Amino acid sequence: MELQKAMGIIEGILFTSGNPVKIDEIANVLNMTCEQVLECVKQLEIEYNKFSHGIMISKVGSSLRLTTKPEIFPYIEKIFKPKVRSQLSKAALETLAIIMFKQPITKSEIESIRGVNSEKALNTLLEKNLIYEKGRLNVPGRPILYATTEDCLDYFGLESIDDISIE
Repeated sequence: MELQKAMGIIEGILFTSGNPVKIDEIANVLNMTCEQVLECVKQLEIEYNKFSHGIMISKVGSSLRLTTKPEIFPYIEKIFKPKVRSQLSKAALETLAIIMFKQPITKSEIESIRGVNSEKALNTLLEKNLIYEKGRLNVPGRPILYATTEDCLDYFGLESIDDISIE
């Protein structure tokens, strides 16, 4: 498929979705390889980097999303007054941080680190789709292993879990 045409289709898919779209899904629809899709994205990014554009493509794990540039947010805020994303409690943030750094991890390991029951925090994070049950540990009782989702990466504006570090 012609590069310019593919770029337009990718742009349309990302615009219409509003949510992250998996790169391999885009590649399948366009009969292209993931590398060819990423080449189209690279060309779109060059175009969007110009001052005359207010949008950009964000990579969220193995997905792509069309977003507005951070520097135009004050103008968008004045017109749309966006709802503030519901904040996570201190307990939920602590629990999520532990999971992000130690994943996959069990509830008892989380509670051992925090020193308190983490049931409510885990339920909140599961409800918000920031974590998921990755499987079970192969020990007596078979405890659930928790890991972060792509929604978690999106929540913190990360491309990959490797983007977090302790400094």
